[in-house]
Amino acid sequence: MFYIFHGKDTHSRNETVAGLISKAGDPAMLDLNTTRLDNKATFTQLSQSCDAMPFLADVRLVFVTDLLSSSPSKEFIDQLLDYLPTLPATTRLFFLESASLRKDNRVLKLAETLKTGHVKSFDLPEGSALERWIRERVEEKNGRIQPRATHLLVANVGNDLQALDNEIEKLVLYKGQIGDEPAEITAADVNLLCPYLAEANIFDLVDAIGNRNGRQAAQLLQHKFNEGVDPFYLFAMFVRQFRLLIQVKELADDGQNPPAIAKSLRLHAFVVGKIYQQARGFSLTQLEQIYRHLLDIDVGVKTGRNDMTTALNLLVASLTVEG
Repeated sequence: MFYIFHGKDTHSRNETVAGLISKAGDPAMLDLNTTRLDNKATFTQLSQSCDAMPFLADVRLVFVTDLLSSSPSKEFIDQLLDYLPTLPATTRLFFLESASLRKDNRVLKLAETLKTGHVKSFDLPEGSALERWIRERVEEKNGRIQPRATHLLVANVGNDLQALDNEIEKLVLYKGQIGDEPAEITAADVNLLCPYLAEANIFDLVDAIGNRNGRQAAQLLQHKFNEGVDPFYLFAMFVRQFRLLIQVKELADDGQNPPAIAKSLRLHAFVVGKIYQQARGFSLTQLEQIYRHLLDIDVGVKTGRNDMTTALNLLVASLTVEG
């Protein structure tokens, strides 16, 4: 058999592959009968790997990563189309594509016509589909979650399914059970346990700075101090946020839209969307000046000329002065 799994949802794809492998036999023996190739593999390498007989196992596994989406030569594709119908019955060949393939892809079309070919598209869920994914994953882990907590995870983690799965695991374990029933995950639990909320608060703080709202910015900063957040961690978040603002601002000034920027910087679309909006509150010159100011703070604290808490308070006050 051969499988074509394509799309950006690599988390769900990997889970599907793991499920198939678990049914294929003894893991120790399968390791001895597994070959992994990348998109630079030649047809000879691929066919020889697939033609090899399994050793002390029922099947041989061959994984090829991002080959079909890397525009292989016509000669390669022609050879592949001739070969796949003759694939040995003991071989399980997986084409793992981290991008979605076009519907007119010749190998994809062949797989859809053969009994031995299997195609599955793994698209990242968004909107209501993403919220449904979260609810289902919580239920799979024998937990329950409030709608507001679901919204909060979506807003602050986005559709990074691996990160979401990690946070859900942590939240379910934290809540435990009340009697025979799982305790319900609340928005307060998400705020308490998920580090992504620290980033969200930095977004709010930078929004207030961009709007020159000194009172709100000072309140948000003080709130983080009162929560016991390490000032050095907050400073690191400031540095990261303004570095991203500079990168997004430069690309936006070059005419790129948020989806193109997200692809260029390899960031999630929801993060770039927020930063794109924030960047409108600053000129590139202002952002570069702020970044130099952050460098001065770093040097000042390390040389003992200032402490981080005072430096952050002065930074926020200076950045929210009108004009």
